[in-house]
Amino acid sequence: MKKRDLTGFAFISPWLIGFAVFTAAPFLATIYLSFTRYNIVTPPVWVGSVNYRRLFTEDELFWKSLWITVKYALVAVPLGVVAGVALAMLLNLPLKGMALYRTLFYLPSIVPVVATTVVFVWLLNPQIGLVNAILQRFGVIGPAWLQDTKWAFWSLVFMSLWGVGGSMVIYIAGLKDIPAQLYEAAMIDGAGVLARTRHITLPMLSPVIFFNLVMGVIQAFQYFSQAYIMTQGGPENSTSFYALYLFYRAWRYMDMGYASAMSWVLFLIIMLVTGLIFRTHKKWVHYGG
Repeated sequence: MKKRDLTGFAFISPWLIGFAVFTAAPFLATIYLSFTRYNIVTPPVWVGSVNYRRLFTEDELFWKSLWITVKYALVAVPLGVVAGVALAMLLNLPLKGMALYRTLFYLPSIVPVVATTVVFVWLLNPQIGLVNAILQRFGVIGPAWLQDTKWAFWSLVFMSLWGVGGSMVIYIAGLKDIPAQLYEAAMIDGAGVLARTRHITLPMLSPVIFFNLVMGVIQAFQYFSQAYIMTQGGPENSTSFYALYLFYRAWRYMDMGYASAMSWVLFLIIMLVTGLIFRTHKKWVHYGG
């Protein structure tokens, strides 16, 4: 190995050491722990595949939390993509003051998650919340939102649209890369706005949509902070997301072996879903050139 290579590794050694100690080692350790009974206080005891058998055959909340998470990914991620693309197209129009509007729509995405979540707890308060106050102006009695089993999940989906400005910026960057001559040629051929959107904008933007779709699905399967702060999994486990249930098994019940098994099931599910999305991308993602 050349001296120049050693110098480069020396410069990145703090990151390599941190990755090995805080990421790689715990990641590998959970493989062993998933086959043990471990409560942190006492040494792990090997139990074989018991954790996995309990997970799939005895734990009803495991299946419920998995379904809630899958449902969230199926609803919130497509909604976020559609809202992000639509907002980006609107904010890409050549109008005066558009930079200000882009900034205003982007700001919510950089607000800390905890702060945003606390604000929404107040907004969705059934007695003094702003949302129900607005509905009451129109003669509509708003639901209990986070305290109602029918509305708690959809409240979290609704809140997910608040940070759509983050993906909006990426979509705007993608729109700026679409060659203007494509639109000019389409207009000469008599194509209207909808035709240009369908046959030029969306196909040329599909790589960006694909990227945000994959990242959105991965984040949806790890959805935790908002549910933990707003509902703690209630009411009646209607918002018991997979990551939240995993957290409770690990730190509320001190069942680290079981939680490790859950983490590996989640890892495999994410890998499987991501792989399926990659298998389909050749049919609808178009790359320039």
